[in-house]
Amino acid sequence: MARVRRTLIALTALLTLTAGVPGTPASAAPPAAGAPSGAAAPDAERWSAALAVAGGDDVNVTWRSGRLRLADTRPTARTRPAAAAGPVAEGILLTAPRLLDRPATRVRARLAARARDGGTATAQVRGWRSGRWTEWRDAAEAVFDQPVTRVQARVVLTTPDAAAEATVTGLTLAADRAAPTAAPPAVARTYRVYATRIGLVGGVTANGHTVGVRDHFAALPTRRGLSPRGTGDYTVKVCTTSGSRCEYAPVWDVGPWNTRDDWWNPPTVRENWRDLPQGLPEAQAAYQSGYNGGRDQFGRTVRNPAGLDLADGTFWDGLRLTDNAWVTVTLLWTAGGPRGVVGSGPLNLRSGAGTSYPSRGLAATYAQVPIECHVTGQRIAGPYRTTTRWYRLTGGFYVSHAYLSTISADTLPRC
Repeated sequence: MARVRRTLIALTALLTLTAGVPGTPASAAPPAAGAPSGAAAPDAERWSAALAVAGGDDVNVTWRSGRLRLADTRPTARTRPAAAAGPVAEGILLTAPRLLDRPATRVRARLAARARDGGTATAQVRGWRSGRWTEWRDAAEAVFDQPVTRVQARVVLTTPDAAAEATVTGLTLAADRAAPTAAPPAVARTYRVYATRIGLVGGVTANGHTVGVRDHFAALPTRRGLSPRGTGDYTVKVCTTSGSRCEYAPVWDVGPWNTRDDWWNPPTVRENWRDLPQGLPEAQAAYQSGYNGGRDQFGRTVRNPAGLDLADGTFWDGLRLTDNAWVTVTLLWTAGGPRGVVGSGPLNLRSGAGTSYPSRGLAATYAQVPIECHVTGQRIAGPYRTTTRWYRLTGGFYVSHAYLSTISADTLPRC
């Protein structure tokens, strides 16, 4: 990559400060949307995001000498996602959510940044609506499917080596109204995809989680559905094709193969490869049909059709797989409804309201599970309460209220 002149620029967010996102050839870049369709409305709500590093969900970033920068620029297993291709050091800053003065459907951002020698600085935003977060969207111009009441921004810095630079001095945002995108589906999107086992114990995921032995989480080939560390904001339900075993798992990493392929979204909003059918991962098309010359976005020959990665515990214990396999995956955040957060897991998914009923799978810690109704069952003393209340989840699974840290609905019907 050509050396980039050291300069200070204010640029529309998510346009990288180099010729392009590392590893993303022009043929795989997102379709050009051009510049935003115009300036924000005169009455738009405007603010500057605080870039202070508070820890917790921030990953490998620090504020020093008036700039946000990588804390460690060396491309090691501790400074790059476990699924990253090639050497790169990466860091993420998550800003505090902004409560808007009035609901908005569009957010635009500008990033003041400096980069050289292949470093990049990007930003995304998401909005809070109907009791859950939207997916992350490019902050150049993010238009949501419904009015949002809160907005959160995320800044991502990368450098290929210690000599490169990517720093940020400011992030300003504006929220106003625009025609919303297509309405969200009535039920969560579900597809059949090929899943591979992550492994990589001791590595670090894209959200900063250190991969443990028999860990429980999933990876998708885009940042749009990447949960902040210690949350299940974006949770998938993964089942064997027979439906005999399932696991609810938070999305904590980016991969396999690609990093900009939200294959479950319709072509109008998909990041890359908008000529592919909705629900078809680029890697699957490359492997089965020679799409994109049989290569991923980094130019590597695709060796399997995977559109989903599973941590070892999800793979071996949740689904009881012994080899890479086709599975059914549901992207739970793509639809609404009451949710419960698993505070202590992995939690058995029972076929009835008691521990004598067979386990049909697991729910990982932090996973958000969709609740249909509640029943009275076996009395359970758990980490959050002692209770006889059990919840029936979609698919007929049962979990005890004793292990759920929070419930998103004030009232739920009896089954």
